[in-house]
Amino acid sequence: MNALPAFAAELLYQSRVARLGTADRAGQPLVVPVCYVFDGRACFSALDAKPKRLAASRLRRVRNIAENPRVSLTVDRYDEEWSRLCWVIVQGRADILTDGPERADAVDLLLAKYAQYRTMGLDRETATVIRISPERTLHWRWEG
Repeated sequence: MNALPAFAAELLYQSRVARLGTADRAGQPLVVPVCYVFDGRACFSALDAKPKRLAASRLRRVRNIAENPRVSLTVDRYDEEWSRLCWVIVQGRADILTDGPERADAVDLLLAKYAQYRTMGLDRETATVIRISPERTLHWRWEG
């Protein structure tokens, strides 16, 4: 991954929501808002217990990743004062983590960042996590 300027790294560490873009093998895109955490090497998002129409393993984003692991994660800051606008796009490969220490560590980071996950009982032993391994980043901020 290319080096990030300070504003982009700060945005990745501190933002509360991102948009995860996936596509199936035919290229049909899907973009969903996600809670995530950045550990300095990769981004992680859990498939949590919020009500969903399907089991986590049958969600379209999970099926898309199985068919086509190339993803983009967009983190942005909007402000009515446009001089504060900025964004970071992380392009890379997604993997579904269902066990192991990396998954447990990611869940711990998500629990530390989001009180809602502590309330809903996101479990470090059973949670399914999407890992986004960055290969390229794009970034922009208003330069006036």
